[in-house]
Amino acid sequence: MEFKVPQPKWIEHEELLAEFEKATKLGGRVGQAAKRVAKALHPHAQKEEAYALPPLGLLPQLTDGKVAPEMGRVLKMTDLLKADLPHMLEEHKAIVAALMDLIDVARADGQPDCARLAEKLILHIQTEEEVDYPAAILIGEYVKLRLKK
Repeated sequence: MEFKVPQPKWIEHEELLAEFEKATKLGGRVGQAAKRVAKALHPHAQKEEAYALPPLGLLPQLTDGKVAPEMGRVLKMTDLLKADLPHMLEEHKAIVAALMDLIDVARADGQPDCARLAEKLILHIQTEEEVDYPAAILIGEYVKLRLKK
């Protein structure tokens, strides 16, 4: 059994990363601020795609009451997320601080699209903290209970 990031989440991540890649190519202060965001964002997104978001792909099966022994392999991901959660949240704080700087610079330099992109990413981060990460951890706990691990 393969654990995959749900397609809507995958697409959202890819689009945000692509938009930030474009922003890093802008000149001046806005481009530099976007580069600071990207520097913090890329390694964090890789971790999310490796172990924080793939467990969410089990939600349809679990809500149908289907739990199979091979789902126990997801516990490596959910246990890692649970252990790394304080660090992931610290990374979010650093990313949000860089995003706030980008918002200020983008507004001052007449780049409202970049400011909106940064605001969009802040909302994305809130969703991860309030929905995605807790759901992934709960998936692990639920699988443990159902498989008695």
